[in-house]
Amino acid sequence: MTSKSPVWHPFTQHATTTEIISVARGSGAYLETADEDLIIDAISSWWVITHGHCHPHIVAAVREQAERLDQVIFAGFTHEPAERLARGLIELTPERLTRVFFSDSGSTAVEVALKMALGYWRNIGSPRKRIVALEHAYHGDTVGTMSAGARGVFNAAYEPLLFDVTRLPFPAEDREQETLDALEVACRTDAVAALIVEPLILGAGGMLMWRPETLAEMRRICDQYGVLLIADEVMTGWGRTGTMFACEQAAIVPDILCLSKGITGGNLPLAVTLCADPIFDAHYSEDRSKTFFHSSSYTANPLACAAALANLEIWTSEPVLARIEALCDMQERRIARLGTDSAFTNVRRMGTITAFDIDVHDEGYLSEVGPVLQHEFLARGVLLRPLGNTVYVMPPYCITPDQMDAVYSALNHGVDRVLSGKRS
Repeated sequence: MTSKSPVWHPFTQHATTTEIISVARGSGAYLETADEDLIIDAISSWWVITHGHCHPHIVAAVREQAERLDQVIFAGFTHEPAERLARGLIELTPERLTRVFFSDSGSTAVEVALKMALGYWRNIGSPRKRIVALEHAYHGDTVGTMSAGARGVFNAAYEPLLFDVTRLPFPAEDREQETLDALEVACRTDAVAALIVEPLILGAGGMLMWRPETLAEMRRICDQYGVLLIADEVMTGWGRTGTMFACEQAAIVPDILCLSKGITGGNLPLAVTLCADPIFDAHYSEDRSKTFFHSSSYTANPLACAAALANLEIWTSEPVLARIEALCDMQERRIARLGTDSAFTNVRRMGTITAFDIDVHDEGYLSEVGPVLQHEFLARGVLLRPLGNTVYVMPPYCITPDQMDAVYSALNHGVDRVLSGKRS
């Protein structure tokens, strides 16, 4: 075991990782390494950067806030950035979502949602304990979110900690009715507390895309049986699917909505879980045992809230939706060129996100082709981090056509090099 650094990196097998890249600064769609090499950030640094690295308006807002208030306990205290942000989020999201609970990551936003749902049923005197989730889902790395996520390599070691959930088949094209039938059976035969979904696209599960009409029908079934619907929009929110929130495309409102990643434009860690009044009301009582028992030390950190407020201002003062529309068009035109290449299968797009599978014998997250391709892409100045044999492109909205050309050029050349003997 050898390493020059004591740092243990996430989702990194240090025994097979030859180099950890030191990044010194970021600007727009670029990262600059300590050696002054430029890398196009084609995955928005794990899906968080929306407007570009170090957007000056967000940087200025954080700097200004740092000179006034850096941190305060949020139990029994509040501050202006949190209050303004909560009201701004309520205005931005559907009317039924009237309560905002702060946390600090996507995993904790979902963990909060699961606890809210279970607490709701317990506090109204009708305890339901069953959670329903989709096959291949990924909702985070805390115990509750791993339980809701698919069982596999991500959480096999922690199986003794996980609780059982009802798993629905993924609503693949032309198989949606199987999913809906399974949901209806689960709701009819079990005490289902909540259905949790990643709306329209499953992220770490392989960038699997599904139809808005199916989500709308899930909402109908949940309503029929009084089941809460949790929308995990940690990745899909803030324009990634082409609309501000993916749920908009299905014209539905979840009972609980989880947001993170792009909420600060990617500048600082922050998350929120929004819910409808009945869920808050079930925890509102002179009986202190009905308190919602969840927090972290940095709940509603003022610096992060200032960054999120600046992000909201960018959405209203800059043509963000026009940039998203242009990015969707750029992506569509470029994946069209991949359609005749036998190395790429299941070429697909959802809003600003494209994905495709590389035709290899060992499919899945542990496919050997993933790390090799990532190395090839980096050698050409592009950050793409395949999910095994699934390659996806999810750049910040500021990316230019020339930068996008460079991304797809690196993608094509990298695949050419790795699969040179197998391509037709």
